[in-house]
Amino acid sequence: MAKNKVISNHDRQWPIRMDRGPGPVQHGAMDHSRPPADLDTVRRYRLARVQAEMQRQDVPGLLLLDPINTRYVTDCTNMQIWCMHFETRCVFVPAEGPVTLLDYADMPFLAEGLPTVDNYGVMSAHYFFAAGNRMEEWAAAFGRQIGGLMDKYCPGEKRLAIDRLSHLGGSAIQSLGFEIVDGQRVAEVARSVKSAEELQLMKAAIAVADKGMTAMRKALEPGITENGLWAKLHEVNVAEGGEWIETRLLASGPRTNPWFHESSMRIIEAGDMVSFDTDLIGPYGYCADISRAWVCGDVWSREQVELYRMARDQVEFNMDVIRPGMSYREIAENSWPIPDRFKKNRYGCLAHGVGLCDEYPSIPYREDLEEYGYDGVVKPGMVLAVESYIGEEGAMEGVKLEQMIHVTDTGWELLSHYPLEEFED
Repeated sequence: MAKNKVISNHDRQWPIRMDRGPGPVQHGAMDHSRPPADLDTVRRYRLARVQAEMQRQDVPGLLLLDPINTRYVTDCTNMQIWCMHFETRCVFVPAEGPVTLLDYADMPFLAEGLPTVDNYGVMSAHYFFAAGNRMEEWAAAFGRQIGGLMDKYCPGEKRLAIDRLSHLGGSAIQSLGFEIVDGQRVAEVARSVKSAEELQLMKAAIAVADKGMTAMRKALEPGITENGLWAKLHEVNVAEGGEWIETRLLASGPRTNPWFHESSMRIIEAGDMVSFDTDLIGPYGYCADISRAWVCGDVWSREQVELYRMARDQVEFNMDVIRPGMSYREIAENSWPIPDRFKKNRYGCLAHGVGLCDEYPSIPYREDLEEYGYDGVVKPGMVLAVESYIGEEGAMEGVKLEQMIHVTDTGWELLSHYPLEEFED
């Protein structure tokens, strides 16, 4: 079928591109701007990380459908949120050789100028909305597409890693004699170590989060709703070239305890604790994962100050524990001892990776090591978000704080600089 045709980007005749300034081509939200780092250097580094990890894990071919992973490998975006719930575009990566993007539709201008996309085509999508009662037929066509790429770029190999795929698509590939193994491990391990240029892009996203939090703090007055306050962060992010916000984690007053209430139409009152987690996907697709807690009106009660100080102590203590070369278990075992009355409502992890979103690794608290822990070592180049939530079970309020750090060869550097609260003794 014509929709399955794959054309080499080296043979494609691109339309004349409007002048967008010096440097590598950009697409999407930051088009017509000047990036803080060389984007082609970032793109080549990320693809090389993935292919090196494929070779380390003995994976000849890798099929990526998760938009975070396809973005990481190619830097090509196309309706990212929409594509998170429809299997409609994918990227095929051989351990050595050219990368093929099979897109939602024939829109090759979206990949124009990207050194990480060698071949461009259209994916044979087989989700029900698009295929209806032809799902099995189109899934078989998809299987042949991927099988053809394996035969061409990984001749004789039958082991294919996939990050995520419905059973129809997976069965169609397996029916051709291919063995499917997990591809998310390949992608997330590759993503976990950042280059110097990636850090520059991450800092740009954090700067947008800082600007958004400043707008929120200015708007925090009695009478504003949680949703109204949360909208300030969205507004700044979009205006500054950011892409989306992963969650709605902002709560006030009694909704701050337990954690994970989402922002609502509740009217914030003077004296209310307001806790939030940015979870912001900013410019260039990088995540700024920062949590802060304020009091509406800035008049803190003794109880609120106590909660905040403990949350800050937990974050800062655990940051001081982290060093390159430490195992995740060592960090957990040496972490801040959570007072008994706060253990029930503790956060889900002590720290986790951050890149294009929250990612590997997830480091548990001491209390959760046996049930949720896994092996691993902190490496230079990782970016970690160090978490705290302090809220007693059955109490009125809670405090959520979170800092981002970049692990260096000798320790770490703080990436999140939005001010924490200070109190007089």
